[in-house]
Amino acid sequence: MPTYKTPNVYVEEVATLPPSVVPVATAVPAFIGCTEKAGNSNEYFGKPIRISSILDYTTLFGGAYATNITVTVDDTEQITEITRGDGSAVTPAYLMYYTLRLFFENGGGPCYIVSIGSYEDQPGKDEFAAGLAAIRKEDEPTLILLTDAVNLINSDDYYTLCQSALKQCNDLKDRFAIFDVLASDRDTNGIGANFRQGIGTQYLKYGAAYYPYLQTALNDYYTEESVTISGLALAVEPQGDDVGEYRTENSELIVTYNGAQSENPQIAITTHPSRTSTVIAIENGVLTLKVPTGGATVADILAAAAAIDISPYHLAAGAADTATILPSLAATPLTYGVADSASTVSLAALKTQKTGLYNTLKTTLNTMRVMLPPSGAVAGVYAKVDRERGVWKAPANVSLASVIGPAVKVTNEEQDNLNVDPTAGKSINAIRSFTGKGTLIWGARTLAGNDNEWRYIPVRRLFNLIEESTQKATSFVVFESNNAITWLKVKTIIETYLDGLWRQGALAGATPQDAYFVSVGLGQTMTEQDILEGRMIIEIGISAVRPAEFIILRFSHKLQQA
Repeated sequence: MPTYKTPNVYVEEVATLPPSVVPVATAVPAFIGCTEKAGNSNEYFGKPIRISSILDYTTLFGGAYATNITVTVDDTEQITEITRGDGSAVTPAYLMYYTLRLFFENGGGPCYIVSIGSYEDQPGKDEFAAGLAAIRKEDEPTLILLTDAVNLINSDDYYTLCQSALKQCNDLKDRFAIFDVLASDRDTNGIGANFRQGIGTQYLKYGAAYYPYLQTALNDYYTEESVTISGLALAVEPQGDDVGEYRTENSELIVTYNGAQSENPQIAITTHPSRTSTVIAIENGVLTLKVPTGGATVADILAAAAAIDISPYHLAAGAADTATILPSLAATPLTYGVADSASTVSLAALKTQKTGLYNTLKTTLNTMRVMLPPSGAVAGVYAKVDRERGVWKAPANVSLASVIGPAVKVTNEEQDNLNVDPTAGKSINAIRSFTGKGTLIWGARTLAGNDNEWRYIPVRRLFNLIEESTQKATSFVVFESNNAITWLKVKTIIETYLDGLWRQGALAGATPQDAYFVSVGLGQTMTEQDILEGRMIIEIGISAVRPAEFIILRFSHKLQQA
């Protein structure tokens, strides 16, 4: 109350409305993994960085990992096999960029990125644990995704990280973890048996798991240098005036032959006058590599040539098998390449040599799509449903964008075992494809599937919302007078907030009294000793709505009445 000493007209504003509860964000995920731009020298390395779009991500962290692809062709230059460099046919080596694409295309918004390394790194459990520790210091994230952790060599390390994420959620009580069941976790013991064994039994109400992986509509990113063609016989185009010369170019062996063709001409390349490394014969107009038993390969020749002065040596027409490198002959130049069925060449080098095959390979490679863990798309659905329907709506029975279908078709019988785990209650949510509907998330359970209070994801996340929102809104009460005036003020603030949620459909009950209660006061929630010790105890009861998981239509015959 101000003290007035000078006669005048004074204006005072009297607050008549109590402070309000502002809902906190509910779907702000934090992704942990490797990015193109990262490293100890990068200012964003190991730090949670907030972004709002895929453009923000590419600007700060770069693009996708260029997949190493090997294309095998036969003698007729028909594609026989396409494999990744690591032999995997499941997912790219690094998932962050693709996961972010799925997240945003399925409705995602602001999120945090924790880069724990670049594409040249192979982070282990300790690096991911450091990423989790960095997220712990941020208040805004409400979802945790262990993006690249599914590619850890040791699956036990992945499960250990999942347990750490659940513990962080329990400690902070303001976030929820989304896990992927590994694609390999399907054996005679059933789907997800290893995940259920490895995830432990602690804090399961703070996490949910999803299966299977998704065949997405996202193109597999590659560069022409990262694509290798194997089994191809190359004919190198003439190199201008460089005739009669043996040299290396683009990691290939190039030989220029001078002189008219004889019936069976041969050229010998030696690394030492006393030793013949290999013999090259001209057959059907193509220089064919002839490797004697135990002799050198193209790679051996190149390696040996690097140790001697080879520029420029000249080759004689029709040289004998044991001939050394001889001076050039003045004759019409003919240029040939080495035909080696075991040789490899990059797609970039093929562009000018075999345009037709190059275009065919480009068309084929551009149809390749990546297979990804479902967590990125699921997190996007969480954000979309929260924004459009509310956090109390189950993030299920929602179709996924940029997804062709699940990598594995889950049957009703298989989902019986995924959805209900009679042993430990560790429910796994299935993603299924339905005719005319697309690919849908077909489950809404936490890992605490046998817990009647915390069985459903929207119930857990609604409590997270209410708990954190009311905690932040009532922080002004700290060190206020612990009396009836303050109690009434706090009770009014919380009841007003809960009434708004009830009217939106978040709480069940025909009346506000059925939907929630707020109690605070001496003799109700506190004793005199509590007040003496500075405690103000507020009890809040909430009747959260629960999803209708099983719709049962009961039919019976009705007898004719007339």
